[in-house]
Amino acid sequence: MARVSQEHLDARRRQILNGAARCFARNGFHATSMQDVLREADLSAGAVYRYFSGKEQLIEAIVTEVLDAIRDTFESAAAQSPPPAPDVLVDRVMEEVLTERSGLPYDGDESLPRLMIQVWTETLRNDRLSAAMRQGYARVHAAWVGVVEAYQAAGLMRDDVPAAHVARTMIAVAQGFAAQQALFGAVPVSVLQDGLRALMSMGRQNAG
Repeated sequence: MARVSQEHLDARRRQILNGAARCFARNGFHATSMQDVLREADLSAGAVYRYFSGKEQLIEAIVTEVLDAIRDTFESAAAQSPPPAPDVLVDRVMEEVLTERSGLPYDGDESLPRLMIQVWTETLRNDRLSAAMRQGYARVHAAWVGVVEAYQAAGLMRDDVPAAHVARTMIAVAQGFAAQQALFGAVPVSVLQDGLRALMSMGRQNAG
């Protein structure tokens, strides 16, 4: 029997996760059945259950993947000297990382924010997912702390405020924007970028 390549296995896993993410965003976690996921992914039960035992593993995999992607982006930014400005960095995460990793459109579509809200709600009752979220958040927070410390070392940000406090605030900004998208309708990520840029300009003299 011919061996299945790792590339094929990875592509199949991606197909399953993308289908599940679309289902969860559209109908919610509890209203989505595994049969819904099978239809969305256009795969047989055997193909899906080879990778995931059920909805809990699917949502945990989606959450872990997205948070790891965000962490990687911030860690890469922290290695630059200096890192990209906060408005550029948050825009990059929202536009590139989340869109590419989730398989969901972002600008002009609130599917991804809706999925995020579904995940946050599910963590309140699902201990396993809550643990995965906490671990993922801790890694993202640590990566953001590295970015802030790099800003401070470069003299771009005041250093009398703990980097951990700034990191938590920036994460809250991104989470709050996603919640607005889900609740009140989609707007371009450039709106968030413009707002951050304006806040960053406070205290500076107008150029003219």
